[in-house]
Amino acid sequence: MEVQDGAELCFPQLLNTSCRKPTSHQLDFVFLHVVMSSISVLIIVLNLLVIISVSYFRQLHTPTNILLLSLAVSDFLVGFVLLPGEIYVQTHCWFHGDMMCCVYHYLGYIVFSTSVGNMVLISIDRYVAICHPLHYPTRVTVTKAKLCVLLCWFCSIFYISVVFKDFLAQPGINNSCDGQCIVVISYSAIVSGLIVTFIAPVTAIILQYMRIFVVAVSQARAMRSHTAAVTHQHSVTRSKRKSELKAARTLGVLIFVFLICFCPYYCVSIVGASPSAVKFVISMYYSNSCLNPLIYALFYPWFRKAVKHIVTLQILQPGSSEVSMLK
Repeated sequence: MEVQDGAELCFPQLLNTSCRKPTSHQLDFVFLHVVMSSISVLIIVLNLLVIISVSYFRQLHTPTNILLLSLAVSDFLVGFVLLPGEIYVQTHCWFHGDMMCCVYHYLGYIVFSTSVGNMVLISIDRYVAICHPLHYPTRVTVTKAKLCVLLCWFCSIFYISVVFKDFLAQPGINNSCDGQCIVVISYSAIVSGLIVTFIAPVTAIILQYMRIFVVAVSQARAMRSHTAAVTHQHSVTRSKRKSELKAARTLGVLIFVFLICFCPYYCVSIVGASPSAVKFVISMYYSNSCLNPLIYALFYPWFRKAVKHIVTLQILQPGSSEVSMLK
């Protein structure tokens, strides 16, 4: 049965300016509504657990955890706002006006930029902790970590505001018809974004983690040599080798997942690709917000203990915020 043209329009009364309603195959519909919705829920739950854990338990108010909290907030916004918005844009006409469309895209770019900045801050924190352990307590404090987080968010907002200046001044300037919500970034802005939000941060993270790995291995070898003089050499060697492998594996996962999730997004932005490829790389980008709490938090014993207290509602007991999470 054929559908009349008017019935396929977002605004049937605006025959000359209205967009057509989005249409998709059944497989695309299932992917967007089932798979992406499941990822959105998982992102919200995991990052909300991180936010509650670090915010509520006083013993977890450390510089490193402040950075993890900022990362969890940006990832939470991905699952709570951006991913549902992406599903809506792909399957519905935009009925919320040009200003809301502008706010949606503007927030999306800010969250993306801030997430990358948070990862850089975390790598700096680990670099100082491992490479300069004696200076870490004075160089990295909770107050300094909070200031760095605020600066990261401010710089992201400022940079994206510059990129979006035309879009903010004239919301809907890129829309070709009523019911559409898109933003078109100039090629120069894409190139500058590639440098500012990808090449420079990735280079800094890789260089710092390479240095961290070298120092960690040398420290493990030094401890092994020192301990071998007073203990059984084989048992110590076996234990230290396990520590070295664990450090190498963790650092490899951090770098590998980050590059795998973000590289395709920039490649598609620069060279262009088919709509299906664009959807795939966007889903990879959103999935990273789900993987971040697993990589940065689930490997910590305190997180599992905090989750147990939250799920069993022990946090409702008086004085539960003072419970030790690090033992």
